[in-house]
Amino acid sequence: MLNELAHFALILALGVAIVQMVVPLIGAQKGNIAWMRLAEPAATVQFLLTGFAFAALTWAFVVSDFSLQLVFMNSHTDKPLIYKITGVWGNHEGSMLLWVLILTLFGACAGWFGGNLPMRLRARVLAVQSSICVAFLAFLIFTSNPFLRLDVPPLNGRDLNPLLQDPGLAFHPPFLYLGYVGLSMAFSFAVAALIEGRVDAAWGRWVRPWTLAAWMFLTVGIALGSWWAYYELGWGGFWFWDPVENASFMPWLIATALLHSAIVVEKREALKSWTILLAILAFGFSLLGAFIVRSGVLTSVHAFAVDPERGVLLLMIMGFFVGGSLTLYAFRASAMQSKGVFSTVSRESALVLNNILLAVSCFVVFIGTLWPLVTEMLFDRTLSVGPPFFDAAFTPFMVALAIVLPLGSMLAWKRATFGRMTRAMGGWLMLAVALAALAYAVQSGNSALGPIGVALGVWVVGGALADLWLRAGRDDLRTRLRRLRHLPRADWGKSVAHMGMGVTIFAIAAMLAWEVEDIRIADIGDRWEVGQFGVQLDAVNQLQGPNYVTTMADMSIWRGDRELYTLQPEKRFYPVANMPTTEAAISNGFLRDVYVVIGDPQVQGGWAVRTYLKPFANWIWGGCILMALGGCLSLSDRRLRVGAASTKPVRATPVPAE
Repeated sequence: MLNELAHFALILALGVAIVQMVVPLIGAQKGNIAWMRLAEPAATVQFLLTGFAFAALTWAFVVSDFSLQLVFMNSHTDKPLIYKITGVWGNHEGSMLLWVLILTLFGACAGWFGGNLPMRLRARVLAVQSSICVAFLAFLIFTSNPFLRLDVPPLNGRDLNPLLQDPGLAFHPPFLYLGYVGLSMAFSFAVAALIEGRVDAAWGRWVRPWTLAAWMFLTVGIALGSWWAYYELGWGGFWFWDPVENASFMPWLIATALLHSAIVVEKREALKSWTILLAILAFGFSLLGAFIVRSGVLTSVHAFAVDPERGVLLLMIMGFFVGGSLTLYAFRASAMQSKGVFSTVSRESALVLNNILLAVSCFVVFIGTLWPLVTEMLFDRTLSVGPPFFDAAFTPFMVALAIVLPLGSMLAWKRATFGRMTRAMGGWLMLAVALAALAYAVQSGNSALGPIGVALGVWVVGGALADLWLRAGRDDLRTRLRRLRHLPRADWGKSVAHMGMGVTIFAIAAMLAWEVEDIRIADIGDRWEVGQFGVQLDAVNQLQGPNYVTTMADMSIWRGDRELYTLQPEKRFYPVANMPTTEAAISNGFLRDVYVVIGDPQVQGGWAVRTYLKPFANWIWGGCILMALGGCLSLSDRRLRVGAASTKPVRATPVPAE
């Protein structure tokens, strides 16, 4: 009965979404206050109905209700509880329900916390948001119903994909979806502004918190996915330029550009047209990610489904919203004339350059991701675009971005000079060059990647610190420290996020340039040297896990004649899913990781063993945490939580009830 009620709740939510899509929009056009006010309770009801359906599905997974086809296909009674819960979104139907739940959550939040918005704008934003809900609720109910029943419930299920039975996957999809779907709010604000025909500084202030929240969640989601790939897949890498990885990275790049562009709209009422376009494209790339993951057109370890028919429907949804909004954008271009005028040397120009670099780098990733599909469709050729292409085509834009980043944040608005910036950054430039030279001198190889990473990391982090120090004024040390404590949180957030970016750039370059790899066949008792460590294969045992059989190795790590610790890499086999997985054993350190993997037994005897030394690996995710923390600090700034008062709200004209 609970499952039938949940299914009915989704149908009711679709009906409410249709009402919310139509009535407030007409009310905003006619100036009917009652019709516009309907948007907020409708958004709340829609969220509650969807939340009830999601809770019911979660309960079905927890109690192993195999009368539901989805539970039978993605769960098993022997599976640990946490993986029963994550199984809710570890499949196509459940993940789409999570998508819709978050979509309605953002709509409800816009109703709850949007009291500072003009009534007409809020009604239009909620109506546009609900139109997205209508599309995805209809897609969920008619093509991806998670509450389909089995006539004869089996005694047990087929288990969840073993690769997804991991703590990292408990949090990675929800955070990623909060970012993906959160960009729908920026899209809704953009379309509402186009309908209204007005984009001003107040609009820039209102759209920034929603974009910042989505960007922050997307940053955490991508970092968690990268961390999971690092320790779970057993190949020692953190990013493989997989199509689904790229599908999450593209909206992140555009959202980063959108954040910086919205600042220009708010401060200078410039770049209006460009900001609206970025808001449309950011959500468009999120929809593209949903299509790639679920259509089966591109192969990926992250894919949820291989269903071209449902993929076509998702493509139609993307075409409707992106195509429709771009058409409206073309008609309203004349209403988005910029008022702000700025010189070539100014913060506005630096942010424009920032936007160009981010947009072009996103375009490079887009071409590399979809080009194999294009060549297969048009030229009947099978082509693989892998890391070498992305590394060569994408890296130069990120290097240029890292160089520009500290300079742009210190330039003045409208018109600036290089003198102030040169004085602030001169010392950091010398330090960056000196440390890069030191890194080049002491490294064992002749690669320039490590020294360049050192220089860029120091340059970006130093620029963020110099920017904070400049904002503290030119008084004595005690006064400047006091002013630093009272700087707005948005200023601190920006600097912390930029520092996180610098740390991540350095860590990626350092790990790629200085990692040590050893692959060999080892017998029990063998010992070999990897860098400054000795590695010894002590034993290999067959053990039974909760729902898997594991081959676990005991590998001791030595330094000289002293044993430091023992690592236990595993090779697991899940009999229900008939699938093996690799569980790397990692000794995490502040400056390096020791990473070992046990492979298959060899015909001639011995075991395949891989050992890696990964310098500064944890700094990659530490930098991502700093970026997300910077977003949190900025989001907590009162200036971003209180609406701008630069534009007087348009009063709606009451319409007498008939």
